[in-house]
Amino acid sequence: MQLFILYESASGYALFEKEDFDELGGQMKAIQKSISSLERFSKMVKLAAFQPFQTAEEALDNITAIAQNKVPKTLKNFLQTNLPATKSSKKQKFLLGIAEPKMGQEIFAESGFTAAYNESIEELLRGIRTHLPKILKKVSEEDSRRAQLGLAHQYSRQQCAADVNRQDKPIIQAIALIETMDKNINTFCMRLKEWFSWHFPELNRIVNDNLIFAKLVHFIEKRENINEDMKDGLTAIVLDEEKAQQIIEAAKISMGQEMSETDVLQVKSFSERVVDQIEFRERLQEYLKNRMNAVAPNLTALIGEMVGSKLISHSGSLTNLAKCPASTIQILGAEKALFRALKTRGKTPKYGLIFNSSFIGRAGQKNKGRISRYLANKCAIAARIDSFTEGTHQTNLFGEKLRQQMEERLLFLASGAKPKKNTDAMKEVIEELKREGLYYDGSAKAKTSGKDSKKDKKKKKVESDDEAESSEDEKQKKKKDKKKDKKRKRDESDDEEVEEVKPKKKKQKI
Repeated sequence: MQLFILYESASGYALFEKEDFDELGGQMKAIQKSISSLERFSKMVKLAAFQPFQTAEEALDNITAIAQNKVPKTLKNFLQTNLPATKSSKKQKFLLGIAEPKMGQEIFAESGFTAAYNESIEELLRGIRTHLPKILKKVSEEDSRRAQLGLAHQYSRQQCAADVNRQDKPIIQAIALIETMDKNINTFCMRLKEWFSWHFPELNRIVNDNLIFAKLVHFIEKRENINEDMKDGLTAIVLDEEKAQQIIEAAKISMGQEMSETDVLQVKSFSERVVDQIEFRERLQEYLKNRMNAVAPNLTALIGEMVGSKLISHSGSLTNLAKCPASTIQILGAEKALFRALKTRGKTPKYGLIFNSSFIGRAGQKNKGRISRYLANKCAIAARIDSFTEGTHQTNLFGEKLRQQMEERLLFLASGAKPKKNTDAMKEVIEELKREGLYYDGSAKAKTSGKDSKKDKKKKKVESDDEAESSEDEKQKKKKDKKKDKKRKRDESDDEEVEEVKPKKKKQKI
């Protein structure tokens, strides 16, 4: 059977021809041997047609459509012009080889040609890709390379600009930066405490908070500077007058060693840097909270911005998280433990990142698995609502109601109080949104711009057919009734005539 192979390149569309093609793959070894040599491969496959792209914009439009498994007009006209004409797909006497199996259905719908894809066609396409610059005499190897590079840059730029997950990227970067800063801040605070404890060891026992300790080190500078005059300043930092007095008393009887002026300057400078990092981390967390409330309000209302952003970051985007089932969300972040358990046939983990949620910590040891499964289910619902809610009027009412359901479930496991059903809870939220004017039933109809869907059209057609049949039945019934009336009137008139014609009997005389 004759085979035509469609090859899409950055320079244009190419159509190659091969005679006596075996669909069952009997020529696989011969094809693989011929790929290494241009001379042998050119005898096996010949160039049938080539249509170059006229502009870079045309190339970008065509490649974007093909990446989405769509058939652009240029490709449709190219195939209809260069392939043999056939009356129907059943009478098609050739095969059209393609590189992407999903394109076959679209090509058939647009042009009527039946496409094929198998291992032999894949090997032929590999050979075409290897020898394309030498087979295409109109396009040099340097021009082909430039076209590929320019198209790759344009396509990447377009994909970045049209990224549906661009709102998630700041969240992913912010939570990654917060996690890194937490490690650095802990390390820096530990170094600062060890360094200053050689001079004033009692301060570490009185103050445990890292930010307050760093501020005190920057304010005190040296143990000898502490006196009653500094009490107001210490109270403003510690926020506790009793602790401020303890610091003053401890400085008088401290057993720490002396510090030189050079050491004091270095410790003060280091404490200032630590304070700046801690304050920046707090501002970054506030920014993350605002972004999460804007992008995923229901997920934030359910489990908080920190755990919610970690789930989004681990899955890659909010859309990816919304596509995950509840069982995947439950163990998200515990993949190593899961595969280790599957390999060793041990117990699989009950929770991953959602373990940081307060709900699991509040549950009993026996109920942690149940609560994690229930929480993952609610997270899946909240993520799908946030991801697929259309319009700018997003609300966190669903998340608040889901959080209320979690509280009821904890109460149910603890005391046995029956919780509310999920359907009833969702109905309450929808009713509240309807009262506020944020829930629209006719959004799908407005999108179609007055056009009915296929189901509606079919329904209307059936209804119109039923009406037509009923009207025809009524007409036939009326005709029959008229005929019956005419027949009855005719019979009555005949009876009257018979009575008039009938003679009267004469009385016999006796």
